[in-house]
Amino acid sequence: MEMSLILTTDMALVLGLLVFTVIMLVLEWVRGDLVALLVLVVIGVTRLMPVEQLFDGFAGNAVMSLIAVMIMGAGLDRTGMLGKAANFILKIAGGVEARVSNLINAMVGSMSGIMQSQALAALFMPVVSRISSRTGIPLKRLLLPMAFCILAGTNITMISNSPLILLNDLVASANRNLPPGAQSIEPFSLFAITPIGIPLLLVGLAYFAYLTPRLWPSEEEKQKVTPGRTETYFAEMYGIDGEVMELTVTAESPMVGMSIVEAERLHGAPLILALKTGNEARLAPPGDQMIWVGSVLGVLGKREDISAFANNQLCRMQSRLRNFGDMFNPTRAGIAEAVVVPNSRWVKQLVGDLRMRKRFGISVLAVTRGEQVFREDVREVSLRPGDTLIIHGLWRDLTLAAETRDFVVVTDFPQEEQRPSKIWHAAIFFALAMGLGLFTDLKLAVAMLVGAVGMLLAGVLSMDEAYHAINWKTIFILACLIPLGGAMDSTGTAAWIAQEAMVYLGGLPQWMIQAFLAILALGFSQVISNVGAAVMMVPMAINIALASGGNPAAYALIVAISTSNTFLLPSANPVLLVVAGPGGYKTRDFLRVGLPLTVLILVTTLISVNLVFNRG
Repeated sequence: MEMSLILTTDMALVLGLLVFTVIMLVLEWVRGDLVALLVLVVIGVTRLMPVEQLFDGFAGNAVMSLIAVMIMGAGLDRTGMLGKAANFILKIAGGVEARVSNLINAMVGSMSGIMQSQALAALFMPVVSRISSRTGIPLKRLLLPMAFCILAGTNITMISNSPLILLNDLVASANRNLPPGAQSIEPFSLFAITPIGIPLLLVGLAYFAYLTPRLWPSEEEKQKVTPGRTETYFAEMYGIDGEVMELTVTAESPMVGMSIVEAERLHGAPLILALKTGNEARLAPPGDQMIWVGSVLGVLGKREDISAFANNQLCRMQSRLRNFGDMFNPTRAGIAEAVVVPNSRWVKQLVGDLRMRKRFGISVLAVTRGEQVFREDVREVSLRPGDTLIIHGLWRDLTLAAETRDFVVVTDFPQEEQRPSKIWHAAIFFALAMGLGLFTDLKLAVAMLVGAVGMLLAGVLSMDEAYHAINWKTIFILACLIPLGGAMDSTGTAAWIAQEAMVYLGGLPQWMIQAFLAILALGFSQVISNVGAAVMMVPMAINIALASGGNPAAYALIVAISTSNTFLLPSANPVLLVVAGPGGYKTRDFLRVGLPLTVLILVTTLISVNLVFNRG
């Protein structure tokens, strides 16, 4: 007869740390990566796990695999592969909406098995925008199905989904602390979950193939039929309308000696997009640049409003662009939409403090958040994840600014494919990494790093570009929370929770226990990061499987997949947050579309995992 576990001081400390982590990740009073770092320090100080294992996360299989996948994803992007994908979709689909939507969903769903989901969504948004512009299909009917199919497809392999990348590290930790006589859990190979991931993706594709035309009736879409860089689109969506004109500042003008910021605060001031003083002309003049006699302003607004402003400020108005004609050429510059990503350094920063005109040569014309549009005092808006910036500048400057990865440009704009000559190098090294992961006994991290290093040596990416490609916030959260899962195992906390849970779950059949754990994992992933939910739930699921006589591998996998099954709230997943603004979706859209899909994915997960892992 098994001895019952008694709650010890160490167990209570781990439970307290678990509750603290959940609360802090939900409330977001402190950045998620700092919370994870604090958890790591507390585990070290309280000796909840051996100190020599404390930093294993930073050198762990999960972290190194994720770094390699991020680098390879950036390499594929640098070669212009996604632009070719857009052209392929347009060519095959022939402009038929159902065919276009299904092809996009199938392509991103398949690619999400080999690329990190957030990076894939960011890379494909301009592609979908281009397709939308050329076909006239509303962006709203394309973006949300695309995002959901990306998430459904992340379960095809072990490398594009953070909880699945983390799973082998959590399994290794559980193996070190198994009870006597228990059989150790085999680590998952690269394509071990493909028989489960393919049905999940097929369910998502079938769901949207049938439902997309019914989800957004055509009358809802009149306002967003042509999402391009057209004047009518930006006028209807954001109230940014009118035309570009030139104002020459006279000697009598009160604007002489003012800075650009001071001029913008004048009553009735139009949007100031360019400034020429002497022979120097530039778009997006910095806020502290001065206006002098003879300075020429390139402004955007309605003709009557600009005329009234010119009369008040004693400026000469000219509708013909003599000084800025070349700068405002649509092939060189224009208006675009860009979304602030969840891990952006701009979050909680004021637009004015970012000094985008001085740093990047870009003007922020408006900020949208849900149904709110901020046009007045844009400089005072504090940015949040998912905010859409309406920006104006040279396409060259926009390309350079996008390198920071603090935002994703949604609008398709003219840009040269940076290294199309390296496309075969990227493809070969990516295929090599996949082959090594599948056909050899190399660790997953080593296989992926072979591909990443190969791309770097072949010149697909430079080392600096590789550093930029890595989402260090995600890496830190992953590496710092791994010890929390280890502490749950080593202190016996996960086993104690399993023991207490079995008091209520003991008489239930296996599928009901699995369903309960899957729903619990799904619930946690809606309010904390999917990595946090996986760290908390996987050790618990493995111990419940051992206590109930179930297959620990199947239980662990069900929980890991469920933590990524985040279709209900945009705030629960970066992929959904990135498409929410440009698609004009409301929270109810995600619930309306995501709830039936969540149930379908959950049922499919339970059936397919048990068919694959519980044979015999």
